[in-house]
Amino acid sequence: MSGAPQGPRPPSPAGPAWSRWVGRFLARVVWATRVEGAENVPADGPVVLAANHTGLVDGPVVLGVAPRPLHVLVKEEMFVGPVGVVLRAAGQIPVDRDGGRRALSTALAVLRRGGAVGVFPEGNRGRGDATAARAGVAWLALNGHAPVVPVAVLGTRRTGEGVDHVPGLRRRLVVRFGEPLVVERVPGVSGKQALEDANERIRHALSVLVADTVASSGIVLPLDDPNREGRPAS
Repeated sequence: MSGAPQGPRPPSPAGPAWSRWVGRFLARVVWATRVEGAENVPADGPVVLAANHTGLVDGPVVLGVAPRPLHVLVKEEMFVGPVGVVLRAAGQIPVDRDGGRRALSTALAVLRRGGAVGVFPEGNRGRGDATAARAGVAWLALNGHAPVVPVAVLGTRRTGEGVDHVPGLRRRLVVRFGEPLVVERVPGVSGKQALEDANERIRHALSVLVADTVASSGIVLPLDDPNREGRPAS
């Protein structure tokens, strides 16, 4: 991942321009979402929003409450049937979780035109504590010269609920945007090491933000990880 992959053109900014209003309706009317720290998101220029991931509706909620239009990386399995049509029209980016180079190329093109990209570094819906993170978010930040804003999302899934569960009407949710984090490759440091260092800084910042938001809001993370715990023992 040392060089920028050549790939597709970025999706039209028109998609997030309208779809964020759908997300806002879901976040504000269907569910009761409290938003904190929105002023931490840069008003213009490239930016990556890196959120923890526990439930199905994390993407729409973040899209709806983010203070600027957002192209979110979404697993490609969601891009089927009517849902897939809506996601593509909304300007969201399908990602193959076994590789993801095409998605990263598309997201990088969004950043290079000064747009905003949303990523779930954990890769799967689970506990949402950011104990692990995939390096795609760090790669985008380094190659797109974009600050990273960690985002804590709480309440979309509770212990015992499946990862595809849709929260009930007016459930209390919290989305908190942390302070922007700038990562850069230091002269003399290899690209691989720079990527690893940046990824760990981002993961740690997200983990701390999530823990702080749990403490301040009283909304706890789910204790289970159905994706992991449902796999057969190897």
